[in-house]
Amino acid sequence: MFGVRGRAMTRVVSAAVIGVGLMMAAPAAMAQDVLVMAAASTKNAVEKLAAQFKSKTGLTVVSSFAASSALAKQIENGAPADLFISADLDWMDYLQKRDLIKTDTRVSLLGNDLVVVAPKGSPLKPKLTQGGDLAALAGDGRIATGDPSNVPVGKYAKAALEKLGQWAAVEPKLARADSVRAALALVSRGEAPLGIVYRTDAAVDPGVEVVGVFPQDSYPPIVYPAAVVAASKSAHAAAFLEYATSSDGMAVWKEYGFVPAPKLP
Repeated sequence: MFGVRGRAMTRVVSAAVIGVGLMMAAPAAMAQDVLVMAAASTKNAVEKLAAQFKSKTGLTVVSSFAASSALAKQIENGAPADLFISADLDWMDYLQKRDLIKTDTRVSLLGNDLVVVAPKGSPLKPKLTQGGDLAALAGDGRIATGDPSNVPVGKYAKAALEKLGQWAAVEPKLARADSVRAALALVSRGEAPLGIVYRTDAAVDPGVEVVGVFPQDSYPPIVYPAAVVAASKSAHAAAFLEYATSSDGMAVWKEYGFVPAPKLP
């Protein structure tokens, strides 16, 4: 079971890893490098985009992945970054309101779906309907997702569960991870019988399988915005963003299960 002590330790370790990663990235990055801070769910796709971009241009993309909330706070506190890719609109809006991104570069990049995962071979099949049984299926175990107070996937999960009338039952059983990939890992390792993640995360972990898909009208549209950071010193950040939105770039996103950003009202 994923207890309070375990959650605290996970957060401490994750924060340390992020901090060390940033300290290592800054000295290692040459003037021509592009420093990207991106939502944890984009890791596999961004790394492939970076490799392709380097093969085409010779420019290195140095990446740091974590929850959008953690990265936005790092940028606010002066961490070096050229490009920010968020898993929701709120954290990009947070930086924009503080004049910490170049607004004219901001684009709605991607979309995604919210799913329930279980360890591979699990017999659990939750009912994602009004008054469904997600909490009951977890039994004495936890339901892993991002912390709903700040991590985008957790915020989407809370919205969906509230819409379906399941939030009150599920909330006491949440394992509040500090990123979607941390939540995914808890399920993959068998430490949580169920998790709420993005469809794209489930696709890259052979240790889990999708056992339920939330109705798309049960949560706000999932939009990944991207923008060049206002303090960027790189002459090539916009070029990498342009590549990420090109036909070649979109082919990579599609390969990892992402879809074009949904049109908002």
